[in-house]
Amino acid sequence: MGKRVFAAIIVGVTLAAGAATAACRDGIVELRGEFGTARFRVDLADDPAERARGLMHVESMPASRGMLFVYENPGPASFWMRNTLIPLDMIFADETGTVTRVHENAVPLDETAIPGGDGVLGVLEINGGLASQIGIEPGTVLRHEAMPQDVAAWSCEAE
Repeated sequence: MGKRVFAAIIVGVTLAAGAATAACRDGIVELRGEFGTARFRVDLADDPAERARGLMHVESMPASRGMLFVYENPGPASFWMRNTLIPLDMIFADETGTVTRVHENAVPLDETAIPGGDGVLGVLEINGGLASQIGIEPGTVLRHEAMPQDVAAWSCEAE
């Protein structure tokens, strides 16, 4: 089994390109790209205190889990790994839910700034290395009910 297929299985990826999925569900982020679709159960960080805490002090996280950071308005976003104990992939998306940047394998406890660029509205953090294994890259689209549906590249109403 190829490494991309294996990774897809552990995170619940539907490998059929363009496969239809149900509308947004509470606590689920879906991503769609050339790989098909992937689904992660996420905790939502949508206020300053939750965003500041993030995944600090988390010692392990199942492959199918993550955290979605959502801001009030698009803008520049930068992260660091202070008090974060596990390597993470950071997937930066604009207000349409389109992935604009992927930072892979952020180093635990490193306080070096990780810039996501301008116009960031959401950031999905998943276990380090999964984005590459699945094929998540700029141009991939994500959907979640906390993202603005009126401009979404893949809205919650779309199949």
